[in-house]
Amino acid sequence: MFKRVMGIAAGAVLLAGSWGFLVLMNTENGWLREPLVDTPDDKAFADAAVSLIDRESNGNAAFILMKDGKPFVQHYTSAGTAVDGDTLFQVASLSKWVTSWGVMRLVDQGKLDLDAPVSGYLTRWQLPEGDFDNNGVTVRRLLSHTAGLTDGLGYAGFAPGKPVQPLTESLTKAADASPGKEGVVRVGIEPGTEWRYSGGGYTLLQLLIEEVSGQSFNDFMTEQVFAPLGMTRSTFLVDDGDVGNIATIYNTAGEETAMPRYTALAAASLYTSANDMSKFLAAQYPGSNGESVGRGVLKPETVAETYEPHASSLGLDIWGLGAMLYAPNGTGGHIIGHDGNNEPAINTAARINPETGDGIIVLETGNALLASNVAGEWVFWKTGKVDFIDQTVAAGSMIMSLLAGWAVILIGAIWMFIRAYKRRKVAA
Repeated sequence: MFKRVMGIAAGAVLLAGSWGFLVLMNTENGWLREPLVDTPDDKAFADAAVSLIDRESNGNAAFILMKDGKPFVQHYTSAGTAVDGDTLFQVASLSKWVTSWGVMRLVDQGKLDLDAPVSGYLTRWQLPEGDFDNNGVTVRRLLSHTAGLTDGLGYAGFAPGKPVQPLTESLTKAADASPGKEGVVRVGIEPGTEWRYSGGGYTLLQLLIEEVSGQSFNDFMTEQVFAPLGMTRSTFLVDDGDVGNIATIYNTAGEETAMPRYTALAAASLYTSANDMSKFLAAQYPGSNGESVGRGVLKPETVAETYEPHASSLGLDIWGLGAMLYAPNGTGGHIIGHDGNNEPAINTAARINPETGDGIIVLETGNALLASNVAGEWVFWKTGKVDFIDQTVAAGSMIMSLLAGWAVILIGAIWMFIRAYKRRKVAA
């Protein structure tokens, strides 16, 4: 009887381990997932993506599929006022990727050391003292979300007519922290030990840019990044003058909502157009007329450094210096870019393979995840791999699948044990 029980237990453990491996591998590699189209033709993918956007959009959307570093297909749709390639969309955390180029611009100019404590550059505000050494908070770690900050921000913004919080006060405690977030920027884990997403870290980088450059954050980014790249419509502030042609923000019910304003410009407040984002993506790839990667804003080797893995999760490289690493591109690098998501229903995605210049841009309001879903379909279509964002979204269903499978295995093992016990009694 003992050998029988041990055999059942060993079999159950083996089955549970195999089930866990299969579920994890399917989540990562999409073994049971079908691509949006079953042809490598870019036009076919674009047609399918446009159909998906038009079918599911509750507000407005801008879509560009890029090929060889240039826009290949463009599509725009709106439930209200028409949008086009120059319409400004509020792009939430996609702001962070663009902000990282401002930081790296100062590095290229010799004004910042990536591995120096950020505190040495600051005069207006400092991280509060705690259980860990604040000197471990470096520019590199802030860019890669490995600085040990535990704010988890998330900025909801301020309603029209409500005063916007001063930058240093927001760092101390953000009055517009997203629901469930404490809003305090501080070191809560040992710097450099793990990846922990931190909107507050990018607000700290906003202060850093202002301190080192001597300019306002928006002025610096306009002069040093937007203007050289030809991103003439982009801004982190829409209060300073009439920028015009701004996409209406919709909620998931398709209702118009107010446009919030932000203190955390670097982390959440970029307003950009699909055309401008196509120029930013193009700068990741050599131009057809001999233009270098970085387009003179950053050195080509600096751009390459932003793609190097600096953080991982579940054994997968997921973050560079400002850029998310979505999935291996098959040539030793990654599909890179950034997504943005904010209330009530802002979702944006920009991704590119720096080796080929192929990429995708989706800016939308009215759906919580439509842009990320479409961009995720593009990554899977291109690479056969489920990207990091899709894996994160699927984590809940993955856990449910794991638990359901393990429950079935446990019930089966118990049934087999009871059956073996009854047989032994009958035999006795």
